[in-house]
Order: sequence, then structure tokens, then C-alpha cells
Amino acid sequence: MKNFLLIFLLIFIDIQMVAQANIFNELLQKHVSEDGLVDYAAFKKELPKLNQYLQYLEKTSLDDTWSSNQQKAFYINGYNAYTIALILENYPLKSILDIKQNNQTAWKIPFVKIGGKTMTLDFLEHEILRKKFDDPRIHVGVNCASISCPKLSNVAFTEQNIETELERLMLEFVNDSSKNNISKDIVKISAIFDWFKADFTKNSSLIAFLNQYSKVKINPNAKIQFLEYDWNINKQ
Repeated sequence: MKNFLLIFLLIFIDIQMVAQANIFNELLQKHVSEDGLVDYAAFKKELPKLNQYLQYLEKTSLDDTWSSNQQKAFYINGYNAYTIALILENYPLKSILDIKQNNQTAWKIPFVKIGGKTMTLDFLEHEILRKKFDDPRIHVGVNCASISCPKLSNVAFTEQNIETELERLMLEFVNDSSKNNISKDIVKISAIFDWFKADFTKNSSLIAFLNQYSKVKINPNAKIQFLEYDWNINKQ
């Protein structure tokens, strides 16, 4: 009987997860272009639907029955949904850097509610996602609503698609000439690779990591330069 109840509970949780991910996916499909630009004006008209998804995040607690991919998808979706919500709350604006509360930047405002806990975007990214999953591709999954960010995917992450989606996003980001300028002997790359260099070089050099995705084969001793970051909002 206990096993039956556990199986029933797991099935119910999976159904809930899929249903809620579908809500977020529908919003992303409607308001985010293929190149990751957001129609915030139109998105703002659907705040009730986004808030429904945020309420799900707030009430849902993870446990040991969740796979690593389930957890990763849940947290990355949460990061992106709350970032979008914060932009919409302050829209129109030029940059996420314009958002301040009690002299705190957007990433240090404790407004993210997940699993009954309140946290900041910084905590979610650095203390949960980066520490728990040790996956440098997280940096193309989470989105900071800015032009220089890896593009915001218009597909919600799920347990089933997160591996292929993160691989796709990293491949597209590395080879996006508006974000990274790569040649055989000189690479001019996003500041993300500088800020989080330790994440990308745990198993190899930075160039070795880039060569996993770059369409141009980079020489091991190529010169590396980091580009200035464009914090203007990623709006359509």
C-alpha cells in the first residue's frame, strides 16, 4: 500500500511539473524570439499566467526522488521566470542595472521564492545551481535580460530536454559573432568566460573548453581578450 501511494505521488508530481513547465513554455514561445529577444510589453499583459507559474515554484519543494536533470531544469526555469518578472515589474527600463531596491542590485534583492524559501537571484545561481550541479553550461541556461547574455531560450527546460538544450545553447553562444569573435590565433570572447573562468577550466583550459563548441579550431596558445558587456535590455 505504501509503495502504491509513493508511486501515485510521484506520478502526480510529474504531471504537475509537466503542466507548469508547459505554462512557462507557452509564455516563452509567445513572447521570446528565436534569437532570444523578448517582447516585454506583450509579456506584461500575461502577468497573471506568469504569476501562476511563480506560485508553483514557491509551493514546490524538491526531494530525493527528483533526478539531477529535473532539479536543474526546475531551478534554471525559476531563475529565468523570476528575472522576467522583475523586468516586467520595472518595465519600461533601459537596463537591468537600473533596478535597485534598498541600494541592492537586481541580483541581491530577496524576492525569489522557491520551495517555501526566499532568496536572491545571486543565491539561486551561485549557491544552488553552480555548487549543486557543477555544470558550466548553466551560464547559457540562466539569463540576465541583457544584450550580451547568452540568448534566452524560448523553450522551457524539462528533465527530458535540458541536456540537449544546454548543449545547443552553448554551441550557439560560442559561435555567435555578436557575443564572441573567434579566430585561430585570437579569441575575443564574452566577459562571462572571465567572470566564471573557474567553472570553464575545472577539467581543462579555457581554449580547450571553447574548442568543444567552436566551429573554428583555436590554437592552444591563442591570445584571449574579453569583450565589454552590453547591459542594455534584451527587448524586441
